[in-house]
Amino acid sequence: MTRQHHRSIAVAAIIMAVTLPGMAETAPAQQPSPRTAADMPQEEPSISVQGTQVHVAAAAGQMLEVYDLAGVRVAAIRIDSEDSTIALRLTRGCYILRVGKVVRKISIK
Repeated sequence: MTRQHHRSIAVAAIIMAVTLPGMAETAPAQQPSPRTAADMPQEEPSISVQGTQVHVAAAAGQMLEVYDLAGVRVAAIRIDSEDSTIALRLTRGCYILRVGKVVRKISIK
C-alpha cells in the first residue's frame, strides 16, 4: 500500500468517527421506572425528651437504643409506630439515645 492509500483510510476512519450535529443516532427515550418506597427519601427520625418521656417521630420499625456515658447499652426498644412516646425507667444521669443515624444526648434529673 502506498502512503497516499494509508492517508485515505485514516481520513475515512476519522470521518466515520466524527458525527455531525443532527446526524447522530438517538437512543429511544427511556421511561423513568416507577418509584418505590425504598427509592423515596426517608424522613430522618426526631427525638425529643421531657423528663423521662421520650418522643420519637418518623422511626417506625427502628430501634431506640439508650447508652450510658460509659457506652454500655442500657435499653433497646423497638419503635412500632411513626409517632411514639416511651417512658424510660432510668436513674438520674446523662444518657445517649440513638434511632438509626440520629443521636441525642439527654440528662435525666
